[in-house]
This record gives sequence, C-alpha cells and structure tokens, in this order.
Amino acid sequence: ALPAGRALDVGSGEGADAVWLAARGWRVTGVDISATALERAAAHAADAGADVADRTEWVRADLRDHAVPEGAYDLVSAQYMHLPDEARRTLFARLAAAVAPGGTLLIVGHHPSDLLTRVRQMHFPQMMFTAEEVAASLDPAEWEVAAAEARSRTAVDPEGREVTSRDAVLVARRRA
Repeated sequence: ALPAGRALDVGSGEGADAVWLAARGWRVTGVDISATALERAAAHAADAGADVADRTEWVRADLRDHAVPEGAYDLVSAQYMHLPDEARRTLFARLAAAVAPGGTLLIVGHHPSDLLTRVRQMHFPQMMFTAEEVAASLDPAEWEVAAAEARSRTAVDPEGREVTSRDAVLVARRRA
C-alpha cells in the first residue's frame, strides 16, 4: 500500500522482490554479492518488460563494506539477511540510515523459534534474530514501529510434512 518511490532491495538474489516493486512503479536498486544472481535478476526484469527493466538498477556489492547513501530511499527492504550479531547490527543500522524521512524500513528474517521445528536447520543459529531486537535498535524519536513481531506461515519440512514456520518481521517508518 506504499506509494511508489525509490527502493533499495538488499540481498536481492535473482530479483523477484525488485521486479515486483518495479512492476508497481518503484525505481529499485537491487544489491547482491553474487554476479550470477544479478545477471539472472536483470534477465527477469527484462522479461517483465522494458518499463520494469528501466526502473531497475543492479549493483554487485557487499553492503557490510560498501557505502549506502543516507536518506536516499523511500523503502529499504532486507529479506533473510542473516549475519553474526555485530555485523548484522552494523548493517541494519546502515540500512536504517539509508531510509528517507517518511520512508519505510522492512526487515524479515527467520525467527529463532524455527530452531524448534524441523523446517529450518540453520547452520549458524546465532545469526537468527527477532524483530523486537531490531526495533530496540531504532531511536523512537526518529522511528515509528508499525510491526515488530513473529508472523507464522506454512512451510514443508524435509519429509514433505506441512509445518508452521515463523518469520521475524519489522516494519518501521522514519519520522518526517
């Protein structure tokens, strides 16, 4: 329901989210460390039409050590960016700084409670986080947190059984 503007899709992979946003009028910068993924993303954008391809830009970078312009984006989205604690806090702070006044920060990750299910067997469980942890790092004078919660969804475990998985979801708006 957000009005289209400039979006940063962090860890964009093959570009599904960036293409979806561009098809809805957003100007999107998709960033990933994989050149192969970005080549596929550009192809998906081209397949979606010239208008979508024209509204997307693909950048190969590791945002842990690549500058992100502050206040430049109306939406910054990071889906399943799992890093060690300190690296994650540093990156998420950098992403929050990239949100323009009135813009939205959307961070989604695997919730630590998934360790209790068979759906996700992460090799590094200490990289999981809660949305409340991320929300606590935002200055309330600068941010309005619209959602900081675990959201359930249905998934399939390795044996093909339907199970409930939970995602940590943070939606925050930078005060204008």
